[in-house]
This record gives sequence, structure tokens and C-alpha cells, in this order.
Amino acid sequence: MGEQSEQQQRFAVLIDGDNAQPSLLNQILAEVSRVGLATIKRIYGDWTTTNMTSWKNELHKHAIQPIQQFRYTVGKNATDSAMIIDAMDILHNRLVEGFCIVSSDSDYTRLATRIREQGLYVIGVGQKSTPEAFTNACNQFVYCENLVGTKAKGKKARNGEEPDVADPRPLLVQGLEMAAKEEEWILLSTLGHVLRKLSPAFDPRSFGYKKLQSLIKDYPETFVLKLDDSKTPPVAYISLKASQ
Repeated sequence: MGEQSEQQQRFAVLIDGDNAQPSLLNQILAEVSRVGLATIKRIYGDWTTTNMTSWKNELHKHAIQPIQQFRYTVGKNATDSAMIIDAMDILHNRLVEGFCIVSSDSDYTRLATRIREQGLYVIGVGQKSTPEAFTNACNQFVYCENLVGTKAKGKKARNGEEPDVADPRPLLVQGLEMAAKEEEWILLSTLGHVLRKLSPAFDPRSFGYKKLQSLIKDYPETFVLKLDDSKTPPVAYISLKASQ
């Protein structure tokens, strides 16, 4: 699917109000806008409780439809069933080409899997504590912590502290070898797509970088980058550095 048609994909943004942050709503919708247009925006929760008060100011601003879901059992999150039912209705009626599920709850794992079985794209948004079963069930998973803003976490952290995230190089090398096959150079954008398939939660922001290219540049002993300036904007290519 071409970039232009991809931008026209319709998305349903379904938010579990009990498991999401109102302060990140702008950033969440911005993530969706990278791949499509949010034509359905709904948030689920018990609006009779004070827990949902912080969401009310954001509803009119972003034209989000609140869905009432009473808590029939104390301590039990009842919003998941309402979200799942609505999602299946939207899927059945073919109203969108993709979904954005905003929650850190593993109960939505089967929903994400079911949507993907129909060939639709699924973006998940949740905290880093989200179980891997849910993150891996999505095509793409965005951590809320990365939406707050990036900070130096890589090997060149400005504060001189040890990195607090895993080394991304093994995954980068695996993705490059998978994408390159017999080719020496591949498009950096191609590597990005392959990395997302290998790990839906892969995000340069997890390592303190806004872009994949910036992350790659921090490992000159492993990767080589080159730019084709004949195109506008310039196109980046990547290759493994030859062994010495």
C-alpha cells in the first residue's frame, strides 16, 4: 500500500478511560495521524465516578464520544467488555481500516489478534508495564512513557549514568540481515518496517532518540549510513560495517 493511500486509512480510536492518561491525548492522536485519520473516537468508563473527571475537559476539544459503562462489581474494570463489543461492531460493519486501542490491560490481547486476523492495522498505546502478550498482538505498540518526551538513555547518556534500557544492536542487526537478504544496502525506512514486525513495541524513543537514523548513528562500529542527496528529501540507506 502506497504512502498516500496509507494516509487515508480510517482509524477507530478506542480509549479505556480507566487505563489511560488524559494528558497524553494530544500525543496519542498524533501517533494515529502518522498512519491514518481518526474517524471514530470513543472513550469508555463510568462517568458517574470522580475518576473520569480529568477526561471531561478533553472530550469537547478533541470531539471524543464518551461511552458510559457502569461498574456492576466493585473493583472490577467493566469498560473492557463495552470496548470489545463496540470494536467488533465497527469491525463487522467495515467502518475503518485500522484500530488504536489505548490501554495497558492484557484483556485486549484477543481483540487485537481478532482485528489483525481481518487484515486491519492495530496500534496499541499503553504503559511499559503492559504485558507482552498485548504488545505483540498489535502491529505497532507505543509506550506512554515515550509520548511524554525522550531523555538521554543510550550509551552516550549526558549524565554519565549507565544505560537503563537493553542494547538495541542485536535487534537492529537481526532486522537488517532479514531485510537485506542478498543486498548490501537497504533503505532505512525498510529496516524500520522490519523492526516493527520483529518487535511491535520497538521505538527509537525508548533508547533516547526521536528518529531511527539518530539511533543508528550512535553505533558507527556496527552500521554504515549513506544519504542520496539527489532526492528531495534525501533518502537514507544502511548497511552492516564490513569486518576488519
